Amino acid sequence: MMEYLKGKSYPLGATLTPGGVNFAIFSLNASRIELLLFDAIDASQASTVIPLNPDTNRTFYYWHVFVPGLKAGQLYGYRVYGPYTPQTGLRYDGSKVLIDPYAKAVAYANYQRSAAMRYGEDNLPWCMKSVVVDVSAYDWEGDLPLQRPYDKSLIYEMHVRGFTRHPNSGVNSDKQGTFAGLIEKIPYLRELGISTVELMPVQQFDPQAAPQMRPNYWGYEPVAYFAPHRDYSSRRDPCGPVDEFRDMVKALHRAGIEVILDVVYNHTGEDDQKGPTLSFRGLENLTYYILDQNNPAEYLNYSGTGNTLNANNSIVRRLILESLRYWVEEMHVDGFRFDLASVLSRGIDGNVHPDPPILWSIESDPVLAGIKIIAEAWDAGGLYQVTDFIGLRWAVWNGQYRDTVRRFVKSDPYQIPALAEAIVGSPDLFKGMNQDPVRSINYLASHDGFTLNDLVTYNEKHNWANGYDNRDGTSVNHSWNCGIEGVTDDPEIETLRLRQIKNFLTILLVSQGRPMLLMGDEVRRTQSGNNNAFDQDNEITWFDWEKIEHNAELLRFTKLLIRFHHNTCLLRDRQIWAKSNSTEIHWHGTKLNQPDWGDNSHSLAFELINHACGEQLFVILNAYWEPLEFELPVLTGELAWCRLVDTCLPAPQDICDQPKPINARIYRADPRSAVVLASC
Repeated sequence: MMEYLKGKSYPLGATLTPGGVNFAIFSLNASRIELLLFDAIDASQASTVIPLNPDTNRTFYYWHVFVPGLKAGQLYGYRVYGPYTPQTGLRYDGSKVLIDPYAKAVAYANYQRSAAMRYGEDNLPWCMKSVVVDVSAYDWEGDLPLQRPYDKSLIYEMHVRGFTRHPNSGVNSDKQGTFAGLIEKIPYLRELGISTVELMPVQQFDPQAAPQMRPNYWGYEPVAYFAPHRDYSSRRDPCGPVDEFRDMVKALHRAGIEVILDVVYNHTGEDDQKGPTLSFRGLENLTYYILDQNNPAEYLNYSGTGNTLNANNSIVRRLILESLRYWVEEMHVDGFRFDLASVLSRGIDGNVHPDPPILWSIESDPVLAGIKIIAEAWDAGGLYQVTDFIGLRWAVWNGQYRDTVRRFVKSDPYQIPALAEAIVGSPDLFKGMNQDPVRSINYLASHDGFTLNDLVTYNEKHNWANGYDNRDGTSVNHSWNCGIEGVTDDPEIETLRLRQIKNFLTILLVSQGRPMLLMGDEVRRTQSGNNNAFDQDNEITWFDWEKIEHNAELLRFTKLLIRFHHNTCLLRDRQIWAKSNSTEIHWHGTKLNQPDWGDNSHSLAFELINHACGEQLFVILNAYWEPLEFELPVLTGELAWCRLVDTCLPAPQDICDQPKPINARIYRADPRSAVVLASC
C-alpha cells in the first residue's frame, strides 16, 4: 500500500518536490475526496486510489495530501463526493473523475465528453487526466517577456492549428497544426513585419464542446487554465505540450515577436445544467459559477455558452490571477486578450459591479505590470463597455472603429465625422482613458466575422456548413460584394475587390491606435462567406499557403505598408493628434482646409506634420464612385510631395518602395481609392 502524508493546503495544484508531490485542491461543501493516480494516458482504471481524510487532509476548505516518490509526468484526477441537490446549487457527483483546475498539463487518449454528461455514470475510462509537471525543468536560455511598448506593436490574430494545418503548409505532417509547426513559419511572420502574435485560445479546452458533435475549432471552451492545449502539441508524452509551447515562445521572442494569449475567464466548457461535469461544477458549483439566485439549479448566461464564471468571488479571482501570473512567469507570454471581458465586471447576482475586484487586481498586479492587457469590452448579456472600461492600462478592441471604416469604404452616407474620430484614436469614445490612442486596438476583421476578403466578396453570411440553417453568426457585417455575390472571374469586379482590400489596409495603418490584422488577410484568405466558423476545422478556416503565390501583389502591398507604418514616428505618437504637442493634424476636402462633413460626403483628406521627426504626410480617402481632384498643401523650401500609396494604380505603382516626387498642385484620386503622400 502506498504511503502518503498530510500535505499542505498550498500551493494549489500538484507541486513537485525532491521527495514527492503535494496535492491541494479547493472544495467547500464536499464530504469526501479521492485522489486517483494512473499509470498511462489511456488507462481505464486507476492504479492507486488515495482517500483524503477530512480530519487530517483538510484545512478549512482546502483538501491536501503529500504522496512520496511521485515524479513529473504522473497522471492523476479527483473524485469529489457530496450532496447532489441542484435546487440548492450543489452538483457533486463522485462517479466523475475531475480535472484539477490548477493542472499544468492535461492528457487524454479516449476522451468522450458525453461520458461526463449524466449524473451517476462513471466516466473514468473516457476522462481527461491531470499531469504533474516540473515547471523548473526547462532551459529558457535567458529568455524573458519582451515588454515592448504598445506603440511598437502590430498585432496578428492567428489560430495555432489553422496556421499550419493545411497539407500545403510545407510543415511535416506530424507538426502541422501545432506549436512546433508555428515555429517553422516564423520567417514568414518576420518578413511580413509582424511584431506581435495574438493566439486564439491555447489553454486546454474541451475539443468536443461544439454542438452537434462538431469540432470545437476556436477553443472558447476552457477546462484547465494553466495547461497548454494538448492537441496543439506534436509531442505525445504527458508533459510535452508545456515544453513545446515554451519552445514556440522562445523562438518567437528570438525573432522579436511578442506572444499574446486570447484567454477565456468568462465561462468554462461545462456549459449549462445540461453540460458535462469535468472539473469546476463537480468541485464547488456554488463558488465557480454565477447561478440564478431565485433558482440555483439554473446558470446565468452572460457568455452565450451556457454558464458564467463567478470571477469576482475570492476563490475564482485567485485562480484567474495565479493563472495569469503562471503564463507570464513560467511560460513567458507578453500579454493577454480577455474574451468577453465585460463579464468580469459582473458580481454574484449578475449585475455590474461598480468597482470589479478582478479587473482592478489584474491592472494593479506587479507581476503583470509589464505585459499587455486587452479587453473585448462587451458580453453576450448586452453589456457594452468600449467607451468606459475601467482602469488606466486596459486597451480595448475598438468595434466602433471596425464598423465605421467598413461603412465608409462601402460608401455609406453619414460616415465622415465618425471616420475622422476613428483615424485619430477615437477620443470621442475613450474620454476617461487618459486619452492614450494606443489603447484603441483598431481592426477591420477578426476570427469572429468575415475575413477581409469576404468583406468585399459577400453581402450576406453563408454559414450553411455550421449546421444551423444559416441562422448563426451576425447578419450585420457592413460588407459589400462589389456587384456579384461570391467568387467570380469578372476582371472588373476582382480589380475592385483587390482595391477595396488595399483601401482597408491603408486606412488601418495610417490611423492612430494599434492595428490588428487577421491571419491570412494579407493573402485574401477566405472562409467562403462563413462569418462564424467556430466549428470548422477544415479548409474553410485553415491558412491556404498557395495563396502566397496567387495573391503575391497584395502580400507585397501589405509588407511595404507595414514597413512604412513601423518606420513612421508620427504614427506612434502617444497623444491624440488633435491635441498633440508634437503632431499637427489638418483636415481637408477637395479644397484645402474645407473638409466636407456633410451626410452625403464620401471623401476626406488630412495632413499630418511632425516637426520633431521631420515627417509630413497627406492622406486622401475617396470612397466616392467618381474621381475627385484634391488640392495639395504647399511645402516649404525645396520639399516636394512624393507618392507612397495609390490603391487605384496597378502594382508595383500601388505602393512605392522608393517614392518619386509628383510635381503638381492637384492630385486626382480615382474612384474608391486611398492615397498617401509624404514630403521628400
